[in-house]
Amino acid sequence: MRAMPYLDGSTSEAPVRDLRRVPIHPDYWYPLAWSREVKAGKALGVHFAGDPIVLFRTESGKVFALEDRCAHRQVPLHKGVVDGESLRCGYHGWTYDCSGQCVDVPYLGRERLPNGVRAYPCREAHGMIFVFPGDATLADVRPVPTLASAQDKAYKTRRFGRPVKCHYSFMHENLMDMNHQFLHRRQMGQMRARSLGRRRGEGWIEVDYTFVRMEGKQPAGEALVFGGSKKREDQSDQSVMTIRTQYPFQTLQIHSSDGTLVMDLWINYVPLDAQQRTNRTFGMLSIRRPSVPFLLDLGWPLLVWFTERIFAEDRTIVELEQAAHDMQGADWNHEVFPVINELRDLLRSCGARAVIPIRDVTDLV
Repeated sequence: MRAMPYLDGSTSEAPVRDLRRVPIHPDYWYPLAWSREVKAGKALGVHFAGDPIVLFRTESGKVFALEDRCAHRQVPLHKGVVDGESLRCGYHGWTYDCSGQCVDVPYLGRERLPNGVRAYPCREAHGMIFVFPGDATLADVRPVPTLASAQDKAYKTRRFGRPVKCHYSFMHENLMDMNHQFLHRRQMGQMRARSLGRRRGEGWIEVDYTFVRMEGKQPAGEALVFGGSKKREDQSDQSVMTIRTQYPFQTLQIHSSDGTLVMDLWINYVPLDAQQRTNRTFGMLSIRRPSVPFLLDLGWPLLVWFTERIFAEDRTIVELEQAAHDMQGADWNHEVFPVINELRDLLRSCGARAVIPIRDVTDLV
């Protein structure tokens, strides 16, 4: 057994749980779709960590979530028909109400109804549909994330998301560790991050950064996102970036020297498959509008182009990290940044206690 390093540099023969095999904890609210994806009177099939879930919007406009299988022949309910406030299976017409109870089997009569399917707590907020996939009794005590900037007219908000083929922990590390700015040198030039300090509490960790431009001029797209940067010789009036993992989601905020919040990013990573090797990101990027009217609106296409290029580079690199882990069959990381070591400890402690089996390397050949 290989000796495992602790944060203080000491080692022990005691095994440390491989973070890439720690399942995300289901006892939180997760966005499973954008509101626009679930049309009126329609159903949508989604997944959480391999579990199929059907979202459907009823005649009243409310969205509900059920296990995506008919209790009869196990076919997906999202292939069925929304009928008023219920969902009818497209095969034999078995009908389920919003609680998952089977309320009609056309050829049996209501006196012989079978059991229904599982219903999930479901709420619609901030243009997203949140589902609580864990213990439903905890849904009322675990709050849905509050995204104040996205509701504030002083900010312009971009909603984005895409599938990424990696374990959710790689995503947390990528955003938290701003020492990876070298990866984005073609988009942002030579930048150097300086960690100002970190803090940790129950279920969260955060770190502050400032940045220095080492070479080149600031790209226009970066200025729209992060604000104007100072040269090395002029370090006055620096903005501070604070990145926080508030399990299970992350935030990135930039405050100017006078305390004004100029950028606010909220992002969540939702595992799709049972192996949790693919996740779908749901992100809200809010930029404070400048004093010049419509300036941000005019530059918005440039901002979208810039952020997409940054996200594409991040997606490529975390997928390469996942591929390396799958080929090695274990975590061979030699991490030296204390912030990331503490983040990993947090993700292990907050994650579910089960262990995700590692895929056979032959599956990847």
